Amino acid sequence: MSSARLAVPKTAKLLIDGAFVRSESGRSEPVLDRSGQHIANVPRASRKDVRDAVRAARRAFAPWQARTAYNRGQIIYRLAETLERRGEELAARTAELRGIDPPAARRELHAAVDTLVHFAGWTDKLHTVLGGVNPVAAPFLSFSVPEPTGVVAVLAPPEPDLLGLVGKLAPPLAAGNVVVAVLSERWPLLGLDLGELVVASDVPAGVVNLLSGRTAELAPVLAGHRDVDAIFDSACDAELSETVARLAAESVKRVRRAGPEAVHGLDHVEAFLELKTAWHPVGA
Repeated sequence: MSSARLAVPKTAKLLIDGAFVRSESGRSEPVLDRSGQHIANVPRASRKDVRDAVRAARRAFAPWQARTAYNRGQIIYRLAETLERRGEELAARTAELRGIDPPAARRELHAAVDTLVHFAGWTDKLHTVLGGVNPVAAPFLSFSVPEPTGVVAVLAPPEPDLLGLVGKLAPPLAAGNVVVAVLSERWPLLGLDLGELVVASDVPAGVVNLLSGRTAELAPVLAGHRDVDAIFDSACDAELSETVARLAAESVKRVRRAGPEAVHGLDHVEAFLELKTAWHPVGA
C-alpha cells in the first residue's frame, strides 16, 4: 500500500568563507515557481553578512594571488566541469523557476559552462598579452606586469540568473581577484546552487562569496566598504548605479558597469587588473 510523501523544500544558505551559513539576521524568503508553488527558502543577507564576506575575501586574496596563473585556470576549469555534470538538473530548475523552454534553459547552462572554460584559458596568458617591456631612452629596462585589483564586489543581473552570475564572476577570478557577489534578487536559487559547486571544485575558501537578498540593501554597503577595491555593477538599475558610483567614489573604487550578457573578450578582465611597472638597470 503506497502512501503520499510530503515535499521537503530546500533551505539554501549563503556561501561565506567556504561555509554555508544562514543570514546573521535570521531572515529568509520563500522561492516560488511560476505556478506559485513553494519550492525553497533562501536567506536574506544583512549588512553584517556583507562585512563577514568582505573580511573572508580579503583573507583569501593573498593566497589566491600567490597561486600560479596556470593553477587558478585549472580551478576555474574544474568549476566548469562540475557545472557541466549537474547541467541537466540545473537547466531543469531554471526552466521550472523562470518558465522558459527546457531547450532554452539548456542553452543558458551550456553558455555558462563555456564562459568558465573560456576565462580559465585566459589566466596564464594575461601577462603575455597585457604586460611587456616598455621602450626607455636610458640605461635601464622598464617592465609592466598586470596584477589583480583585490576584492571585487559583483552585483549580478536580474536575468539570466545562472549565466548572468557566471559571466560576471569569471573575469575577475581569471584576473586573480576574489569576489563577493550579490545574486539576482528575483531568481537567487540557482546562484546559491552554484555555491555548492564552488565548494566542490577546489576553489579556496573565501575566493567566492555569494549573498542572496535585497540588492538595494546590500549594494550600498559594498560600495561604501573601504576594504572593497572594485565594483562590477550589472544590477541594471539606474538609480542604484548612481548610488553605488557616489559611494564608491568616496574610497576611490573602480566601478565597471555591464549589461546582463556574458562577454568573452578581455575588456572585463582588464577592468580588474592594475599594471605594475618595475625598473631594472642595464650595463655597468
